[in-house]
Amino acid sequence: MTEFKDTQRELYFFRLRLIAGMLFVLICFGLLVVRYLTLQIVRHDNYAARADENRISLVPIAPNRGIVTDRNGVVLARNYSAYTLEITPSKVANLDATIEALGEVIPIESRDRRRFRKLLEETKTFEGIPIRTRLTEEEIARFVGQRYRFPGVEVQARLFRQYPLGDSAAHVIGYIGRVSDKDLDRLEEREEQEGVDLLTNYQGTDYIGKDGLEKKYEPQLHGTTGVEEVEVTASGRAVRTLSRTPALSGDNLVLSIDIKLQQLVEEAFGDRRGALVAIEPASGDILAFVSRPSFDPNLFVEGIDAENWRALNESIDKPLINRPLAGTYPPGSTFKPYLALAALENGKRTPQQTIFDPGYFNFGAHRFRDDKEGGHGTVDMYKSIVASCDTYYYMLAADMPIDMISSFLKPFGFGQITGIDLEGERRGVLPSTEWKKAAFRKPEQKRWFPGDTISIGIGQGYNAYTPLQLAHAVATLANDGVVMKPHLVKEIESARTGERTPTVPGESFRIPLQQKNVDFIRSAMVGVNTGGTGATAFRGAPYTSGGKTGTAQLFQIKENEKYKDAKVGARLKDHAWFIAFAPADHPKIALAVLVENGGFGAASAAPIARRAIDYYLLGQVPVDPKKPVDEVPDSPEEPD
Repeated sequence: MTEFKDTQRELYFFRLRLIAGMLFVLICFGLLVVRYLTLQIVRHDNYAARADENRISLVPIAPNRGIVTDRNGVVLARNYSAYTLEITPSKVANLDATIEALGEVIPIESRDRRRFRKLLEETKTFEGIPIRTRLTEEEIARFVGQRYRFPGVEVQARLFRQYPLGDSAAHVIGYIGRVSDKDLDRLEEREEQEGVDLLTNYQGTDYIGKDGLEKKYEPQLHGTTGVEEVEVTASGRAVRTLSRTPALSGDNLVLSIDIKLQQLVEEAFGDRRGALVAIEPASGDILAFVSRPSFDPNLFVEGIDAENWRALNESIDKPLINRPLAGTYPPGSTFKPYLALAALENGKRTPQQTIFDPGYFNFGAHRFRDDKEGGHGTVDMYKSIVASCDTYYYMLAADMPIDMISSFLKPFGFGQITGIDLEGERRGVLPSTEWKKAAFRKPEQKRWFPGDTISIGIGQGYNAYTPLQLAHAVATLANDGVVMKPHLVKEIESARTGERTPTVPGESFRIPLQQKNVDFIRSAMVGVNTGGTGATAFRGAPYTSGGKTGTAQLFQIKENEKYKDAKVGARLKDHAWFIAFAPADHPKIALAVLVENGGFGAASAAPIARRAIDYYLLGQVPVDPKKPVDEVPDSPEEPD
């Protein structure tokens, strides 16, 4: 009986276990069915799309960057195709060992390694970084034969930017460089401001404008990124192309610059430092925009190496500074025609009104000396400009409130942003009572004293302007007060249609001037080049031109001392200025020339201006730019 009960108990528990097992199997099977239904029916579309994503790779197609030409079609920036050897750091176990091993297959110089390290600091580790560029066919063949040894290293075909004229117009064109995190941050900021998707358009793009027009016109030059749908295997190998949306090339820039004029002026400067800006008065087209010394923008495209960067950055001549745009200098006597015009327009002087110049002007306890010892005698307004009489302008400045001077000069662009299509333009200083209040901290420094205005009258004192502002001012004067916005890009050419769109449609505004006063000032400036301080440089010119020399002091000379050029250090010598326009009756070119530490404007700056105008008007260079320097005496009677 006991055995029967034990058997029944075991049978009972067996049935329980059987039922539990069956329930467990049914539940598991049910879960599998539910999961199957979820995958195959409920979430079918989602997983099908993800499967396609694993099967299909979207490959961005970088667009061709737009080219840059001068006004005559000379190419200043272009693209070319070449092969590079690239390392993706995230796919390399030992970076140093890989580079050493690569060096045994393909020559890798120390500068290549330094540049690679610099790019490594700026680039994400999962992106390919070039260790060698512009590989030869032999080098490619050697690497391909041993490619299996170098996981994470590939040969890539790339489009490279080239600046065929080297350092010519480098400060205008600028350069491109590899996209950095800072560039991506700027694109993201623009996305938020403009409400457009910019980051997507830069997928697959390795380069972006870093300086000059390359940076300013980046949206136009870059183009639109395309995309290619490629079917890939599980290992990532491409099988076939499913669809392709081609990239759209960037637009081309047609500059207003005449590159032959630009190069001629650059050659005329030689080893001297300085700037020249030449403008077509009627349109605002900048014909030449010279900053010397310059640099080779090709050095920056793939990341400049430390040695070249140190040479440029630490040079005492500061070749990276865009002098026409960011260099501010006292204008010297080039300021005088504008002060004279202000006096005429405000009724402070007439052309016939004279003063007697004994060679100095006493104001309070201070004596302001003229450059000509003994003075110029009786001087009217015409002679004051032609002979550059300082005493005349000391007296004139004493009779004119500083705010009257400032208000008159402001529309000409003195101390103002011109709006040129380059970033980094300096405003300079157009002195006024409000400016001085804002510029100084101490209450006693904020006050404007009448004596401050005296030095302003001859272009010294607080005056500080860029060569671009001087060129813009003389172009406006030559254009009878019609202000045209200065610009470097004349037209933007569509890469798809070839249609050209002008960048500046018309005049900005007109300064209300009496034509008789403008004509008088321009006639006096013609006198400068025919019988005044600019006559030596323009002797024998087959055209009539107007001009004004200027000499800007860099330090204060004591009252009883006289400036002696031979005793002053090379970098403490006066800056040399010259402004000009030609032909006088219908100006086609207006310019400003600055030679840093060049001494007298008539000796250093005017010959460069003559060379530029001769080429632009005549298509020839009949004057040696250095010869007139030897013809000018060391201590001319009217140095500026």
